[in-house]
Amino acid sequence: MPDPVNQIQTLGWRPLRSSPLSLVEQLVGHYASLIRQHGLRAGMRLPSVRSLAEQAGVSRDTVVQAYDRLAAQGLVHSRRGAGFFVNALRQVQAEAPMPEASGPSTLAHSAAFDTAYLLRNMFREGQGQAGGAGLLPPSWMDMDMLSSALRAMGRSAGPSLLSYGLPQGFAPLRQQLASQLQAQDVPAHPERNLMTVAGVTQGLDLIARSLVRAGDTVLVEDPGWFLVFGRLMAQGVNVVGVPRLPGGPDVEALERLARQHAPKLFILNTAVHNPTGHSLSAGVAHQVLRIAEQHDFYLAEDDTYADFLPGTPVRLAAMDRLQRVLLIGGYSKTLAGSLRVGYVAAHEQLIHKLVDYKLLGGLTSALPGEQLVHRVLADGQYRKHVERLRERVDRARSRCLRQLEALGCRPLQEPQAGMFAWVDCGMDSEVLARHAAAQGLLLAPGLLFSPAQQSSSMLRISVPMVEQPKAFSKLGQLLAHYRDGRHS
Repeated sequence: MPDPVNQIQTLGWRPLRSSPLSLVEQLVGHYASLIRQHGLRAGMRLPSVRSLAEQAGVSRDTVVQAYDRLAAQGLVHSRRGAGFFVNALRQVQAEAPMPEASGPSTLAHSAAFDTAYLLRNMFREGQGQAGGAGLLPPSWMDMDMLSSALRAMGRSAGPSLLSYGLPQGFAPLRQQLASQLQAQDVPAHPERNLMTVAGVTQGLDLIARSLVRAGDTVLVEDPGWFLVFGRLMAQGVNVVGVPRLPGGPDVEALERLARQHAPKLFILNTAVHNPTGHSLSAGVAHQVLRIAEQHDFYLAEDDTYADFLPGTPVRLAAMDRLQRVLLIGGYSKTLAGSLRVGYVAAHEQLIHKLVDYKLLGGLTSALPGEQLVHRVLADGQYRKHVERLRERVDRARSRCLRQLEALGCRPLQEPQAGMFAWVDCGMDSEVLARHAAAQGLLLAPGLLFSPAQQSSSMLRISVPMVEQPKAFSKLGQLLAHYRDGRHS
């Protein structure tokens, strides 16, 4: 039997050597429970590090780590030379729950399903049935490859982890990116034409802030990436949509709108367009470049999904030689959503300007993420990983489209590649999305993908949803409900 004196001195905690929890985690859990259940009251002193370690038969370092974690949770505090003491209960209350009005159950009665709602819920912890999410499931990624690169990076990083990175970005990563882009006929010099950014989103944000002012006109694709619309409108920019056709922007509409609005910038997806999955044709690319030169506006070429297209895509940046085209790419879709690592390739003068804006907005980008991406690219594993991932996405997209067609949701034209299905659901997709959200199913309605925000029957579905039978069943029930006219 345990010694009762020792039980008192350790406040009832005994290490369990066979537990899957570490000794530190066991100790933290035991003392945290005592504090929250008033077994230890405010102001009481915890056993000293030395006495607890001796009586429990653990190292002093174990106790120190546990006490530090309790302090980090706000449960205890230390007094120099006196030890650790329990905090008042009011300091350790759980965070207040969000008001019910913000939960999904009330969404069906809200005014609109907007961009902010979709973004919040795409990143909500535990979001499982996410037909509208913009990331592939973690299980589809190569965790072993990332873990191996992370270990190798940790062994070689040294003091660099303790300092700011370079404003233009981690030099070896820029060199690696330059080599890859040059192999695809994009003339990107690592010093003159490349900078790193915290993902494509930051890259587009820097471009908008450096090239556009309030009142200017920016052209976007319709349909196109909804986050861009919101960002530009918040800047006071006049956002004008250019209809997107399977081969690229409608060049007749582009020429008319350019003549009418004198835009400063056109933001477009050329390879594996979001949301349609189509890619730019060479003929349309030449026309787009001609119109941009004639009307003197820049082209921001969003390359986010290019790795999902086999072979080398038609790129404006390669044809234009980075004169008026800025190419933006990143790795969150193919490596990990948490790796906010991207790049901008552009004319040298534009790179200098963008780096200045990057410094003003947030100094340098996070060095560890850039070092990790460089390690993955340099080790040569990325190409094979992308090939495997592309094959899986292609299979899932084919299955997803067949299942959607069985529910009466059909694409206007079959997508060529990518992780989305853009389908006509035969009803107002915002109404469908609002009621789906009330049942825990996140969908992306068509009106979000147009700067005009007009009602639409189009719906963007992430193809991994094909592996969620409950989500598909729920979508089918909702569609049947509305098509049968049973809704009020």
